[in-house]
Amino acid sequence: MSFKAAAVQMCSGVDPVRNAAAMARLVRDAAAQGATYVQTPEMTGMLQRDRAAARAVLAGETDDIIVKTGSELAAELGIYMHVGSTAIALADGKIANRGFLFGPDGRILNRYDKIHMFDVDLDNGESWRESAAYTAGSEARVVSLPFAEMGFAICYDVRFPALFRAQAVAGAEVMTVPAAFTRQTGEAHWEILLRARAIENGVFVIAAAQAGRHEDGRETFGHSMIIDPWGTVLASAGATGEAVIVAEIDPAAVKAAHDKIPNLRNGREFSVEKIAGAIAAGVAA
Repeated sequence: MSFKAAAVQMCSGVDPVRNAAAMARLVRDAAAQGATYVQTPEMTGMLQRDRAAARAVLAGETDDIIVKTGSELAAELGIYMHVGSTAIALADGKIANRGFLFGPDGRILNRYDKIHMFDVDLDNGESWRESAAYTAGSEARVVSLPFAEMGFAICYDVRFPALFRAQAVAGAEVMTVPAAFTRQTGEAHWEILLRARAIENGVFVIAAAQAGRHEDGRETFGHSMIIDPWGTVLASAGATGEAVIVAEIDPAAVKAAHDKIPNLRNGREFSVEKIAGAIAAGVAA
């Protein structure tokens, strides 16, 4: 059963109310193009480097405007609405980088908390420590929808292929990777990582991205993409600004890919033994 999927590209600012309005406008555009599944980027609700300022406007899940708007849009448009992620205040004072999937009745079908924290120092001087403010998730899920089995990841998760392989082995046919990739890392690795995850698992990958220069000064890579199980880019957006990209997703293509390259069935358990180079070469120690 094929379906039309959309990835919504945004340039979220520091005001969740404005970002919710932008999300609603773009999601309605996607639905008008026939999309029955619509995904928004990581941190749809706010990109704010000033953590004190961010905490001042954060809300818990029941009061969050992005969660509320996502639910309302799903019910209004009769779609599966995937808020790629938004920042949710937790009771312990930390934050969850949490994605939400809403059904056509507006109910939450799935929550996913980003598992891998972006703690890096880049060559251009950017330094990120997500773990200082965010609580990492610990559970991956595959959700059975009427049209496909869907797996979930967020941004930096794409660099951890074991997460995707586990979901593929569990039956995922579509992997979702909403993101806010930095411009530097995006230029180096964004497309190749997404295509690799699609190819090695024989699945569709849908990745809605943040794009452009944001109010808080950061710059994200954009280039939202929808990729098929053979690694072909079905739709892509530009480097900056808002966009809606749409593609037809046929889960039968997943089976066809698995039949051609049955690596999920052919995988085997193995051990790893580390051997000193001199000994391995047959040279006496």
